Amino acid sequence: MAQPSVSNASPRTAGSFVDQVKARVALLAFFVGSMWAVFLLSVSMPFLHLNRHGVVPRTLGGLQGIVFAPWLHAGLWHIAANTGGLVLLGWLAMWPRIANFWQATAGAILGAGLCAWLLGAPDSVHIGASGVVFGYAGYLVARGFYTRGILSILIALFVVSSYGLSMLLGALPIYPGMSWQSHLGGAMGGIIAARLSRQSLRP
Repeated sequence: MAQPSVSNASPRTAGSFVDQVKARVALLAFFVGSMWAVFLLSVSMPFLHLNRHGVVPRTLGGLQGIVFAPWLHAGLWHIAANTGGLVLLGWLAMWPRIANFWQATAGAILGAGLCAWLLGAPDSVHIGASGVVFGYAGYLVARGFYTRGILSILIALFVVSSYGLSMLLGALPIYPGMSWQSHLGGAMGGIIAARLSRQSLRP
């Protein structure tokens, strides 16, 4: 008579993993969804002029854009282009801990905003979440370097092969109307966040 097989994963362990996935899906959906909500609000109520709250370099009022800019977009093409990177790279940044996602997000937002504020052209307005995307990419690559874990290294190689060229070109002042300052600052902020939190990155 064949003996029943025994699974090493207990129901509690499987349930815990499912709960972790659900929590991350909900968080990422809320984070990216909030950007879409603000975009739809700006489109339906253009008289609010929400995009004026972006980063305005070297002005006191422009400092507010460091926080608000990732939620502001110039058009449908702009937010759609950023959504894919936010979802994919943001999801990868959530492991092994959700706290890692917040570390990467904070580093990316602060790095992108400060760099745009310091290096941006006078009277320009910097908006969009592309700096956060660059921050996640920088964070994931740096995480592979600092942790030296097999999975982290594989993820870092995936990011470099998929986003490396676009990140390099996007961080250079070669495309008119593109905030290379935000891209450069976001990537630097992600790298710094990975370095500061390298102990917590180890599973």
